[in-house]
Amino acid sequence: MERERLKSRLGFILISAGCAIGIGNVWKFPYMTGKGGGGAFVLLYLLFLVMLGLPIMTMEFSIGRAARKSPVMAYQRLEPAGSKWHIHGIVALVGNYLLMMFYTTVSGWMLHYFYLTVTGGFEGLDSEGVSKVFENMLSQPTIMIFWMVVVVVAGMFIVSRGLESGLENITKIVMVTLLVVMIILAINSFFLKGAAEGLKYYLVPSISRIEETGIGDVITGAMNQAFFTLSLGIGAMLIFGSYISNDRSMLGESVTIVILDTFVAIVSGLIIFPATFTYGVDQTSGPSLIFITLPNIFNKMPLGRLWGSFFFIFMSFAAFSTVLAVFENIVSCGMDLTKKSRKQVSLFNLIVIILLSLPCIYGFSSWSFGWLKPFGGTILDLEDFLVSNIILPLGSLVYLLFCVSRYGWGWDNYLKECNKGEGLKMKNWMRFYLTFILPIIVLFIFVFGIYDKFFK
Repeated sequence: MERERLKSRLGFILISAGCAIGIGNVWKFPYMTGKGGGGAFVLLYLLFLVMLGLPIMTMEFSIGRAARKSPVMAYQRLEPAGSKWHIHGIVALVGNYLLMMFYTTVSGWMLHYFYLTVTGGFEGLDSEGVSKVFENMLSQPTIMIFWMVVVVVAGMFIVSRGLESGLENITKIVMVTLLVVMIILAINSFFLKGAAEGLKYYLVPSISRIEETGIGDVITGAMNQAFFTLSLGIGAMLIFGSYISNDRSMLGESVTIVILDTFVAIVSGLIIFPATFTYGVDQTSGPSLIFITLPNIFNKMPLGRLWGSFFFIFMSFAAFSTVLAVFENIVSCGMDLTKKSRKQVSLFNLIVIILLSLPCIYGFSSWSFGWLKPFGGTILDLEDFLVSNIILPLGSLVYLLFCVSRYGWGWDNYLKECNKGEGLKMKNWMRFYLTFILPIIVLFIFVFGIYDKFFK
């Protein structure tokens, strides 16, 4: 069967950027920036993005384009005879399933909050009332199951329609809408009373806040945010490399995707910080910022129901763009492994992912166990830990070593594939850094993540 191809370069860029852009861009980046000293954190983040995320992204894309296979089969085409690199292909597929076991639920939360905002579900509630809405949602599995099923059915239906007519066309609509809504929300935030103070807090470097947080924590925070923001290590980018032509270099395309991902992260702060300063709420409230702090702000804001609806449809689209990309990865792996049709594999995975998502949902009520406390207290926290702290960093390290080691695909093969076509080129002098320094940095991120979780 001839491998499908993406119709346009724009489709490739928007799908790949959609995979990278997720919920973490919206609440975590602004929160980390504020805590890490504003503009100084942004500069560190951009530096580490170029040092860490960008080269590994080019490697995933290059492996995909050279192999023309899904992550679960790509190694078999490129690895030396008798080697075991292909074992990571199975691990990458497991990582995709693990990610969707909780990401579909969180995406459902966004849709539920969009529905509540549009229908006036928050109107007339005080701060305690808004908090109870979130608590009630977590205590009612039926509500979460309904919205999770909506996400899975919609996502698998789109993916089942094919690469071009389904995923590519819909992702273009989702991503363009997401970017337009972001800009509208940011412009509205600029006219709030606390805009100047909020933007100063967000973007102007603050030595006192860096000292308060600790320079070591600021640096490692920027490093972690830069590394994890691009969803590298589970083949989520590799699959789209397998669908594109040889017309453009992988470094040039990766730079464009990184710029889009960074744009969304930075503009999210432009939306959030003016609002939090205008209405005097905590800017560093982390995950609760989305579900408790911001609904309270929209309740106080003129035309708050309108702006709240815009915000939660934006959040829904940010989450859904990642869901679509990972579903495509899962379905493509299934097609390669079983030789079944796209529709058959999509239907099978629709059922499987709904069932696999149930532990996350019931983990907030009847399946709450004491042994989960070290991970954060819920099954969602455990699943997130396994993906974010184990599979992503170690998977990225495997892709990195595969491309630079003579026991893997090798530097010369990687460089040749990466530099095919027009655009920015990887240079041979970068080999020392990518071979001897970057693996140590990735290992540090992995070890620090374990230390930070259990021993700090």
